[in-house]
Amino acid sequence: MRYVLLFIVVLVTFGCETKTEDVYVASNNWKAMQWNKPLSDSLVSGSSYLSVYSQIYSVTEHKRHDLTATISIRNINKKDTIFIKEADFYNTKGDLIKTYFTETIYVNPMQTIEIVINERDVEGGTGANFVFDWLASKDAKPPYFEAVMISTSGQQGLSFTTKGVEIN
Repeated sequence: MRYVLLFIVVLVTFGCETKTEDVYVASNNWKAMQWNKPLSDSLVSGSSYLSVYSQIYSVTEHKRHDLTATISIRNINKKDTIFIKEADFYNTKGDLIKTYFTETIYVNPMQTIEIVINERDVEGGTGANFVFDWLASKDAKPPYFEAVMISTSGQQGLSFTTKGVEIN
């Protein structure tokens, strides 16, 4: 009887699977981060490009691995707030998949905000990317953009990072 009870406990504990239906998951409440005050005319604008891999090739061009991507938007300034006007996600073909917010958001000094793209979401493909339009004070460092891609299967894991580059 004791083994039957133990079997039931193990079955219930490890047999339940939680499923998430959302394809896109944002770790932030973009509405709550909107900047609702006038922005200074002295801010400088810029754009940054960040490569993101929803999939990578393995063995041949016919076999792919799906990846989870965490996109970090980091304010590396200790005193200055920066502003992100837009975060656009494109697929391998250059088609716009999603605009994450349309109102300017703020990122506090030393704050990191993230966008997570689920492993099941392969719409971006092997050459997905983001373009971020931002504003910062003239003396501030530009925002730092980084992506971490990861996949695990069995006892194997794969992870790597990419870094954003300013495009204007």
